[in-house]
Amino acid sequence: MVSTGVDEMQRYAGQPGLVVAMDGPSGSGKSTAARRVAAELGLRYLDTGAMYRALTWWLTEQQVDLSDRAAVVARLGEPRITVGTDAADPQIAVDGHDVAGPIRTREISNAVSLVAAIPQVRERLIALQREIIAAAAAGGPGIVAEGRDIGTVVAPDAAVKVYITASEDVRARRRSADLTEDPAATVDTTKVEQARRDRLDAAQSAVAADAVQIDTSSLGLDDVVGQVVRLARSRPAVSHG
Repeated sequence: MVSTGVDEMQRYAGQPGLVVAMDGPSGSGKSTAARRVAAELGLRYLDTGAMYRALTWWLTEQQVDLSDRAAVVARLGEPRITVGTDAADPQIAVDGHDVAGPIRTREISNAVSLVAAIPQVRERLIALQREIIAAAAAGGPGIVAEGRDIGTVVAPDAAVKVYITASEDVRARRRSADLTEDPAATVDTTKVEQARRDRLDAAQSAVAADAVQIDTSSLGLDDVVGQVVRLARSRPAVSHG
């Protein structure tokens, strides 16, 4: 079961909101940029990857063999995952337990692709992601949704689509810096693990044909956010922020 805060968002009335789809691989900087973009434009924010990570964390805690797809599917409906859409405080919890920290560990990062590739998992979570996005856009302020397949699968009709990328070396350095508490997470090790995850996630990582691609390898966060915000504001009838 997943609680989405949809009822709260449905209270908005007025013009349909803006949907911004931001995709890209791990370490590209899309998550931080997406939150900043949402804040700049006054939109809701959805981290779809956190939903897959939360499920993976719960399955790991339950000692479910992640390589056994049947075992994963059998337990799929058990955890109560709560995802928030406040860009200033995007909470994620499982059965009432805050898992914002635990789901970002190296262990979960290396395991989440196995879970995310299971069709039944994707079907369930994508349906919920679409529900959240639709509720935020239906007369509400709109939403910035980020992940790996937002512009191609989850919200193919999004008004703004951006694909954030960076070189392998830059991505590995960024990810390694995020894992300072794990001495084994060297840049070289992270690069190898990153490449493996990229291979496993390849089927969900296509670039939408109408997406604007931004290479963040040599860009600062302000530059990236500025580009996306300007792109969003260039859309007709968009006056957010």
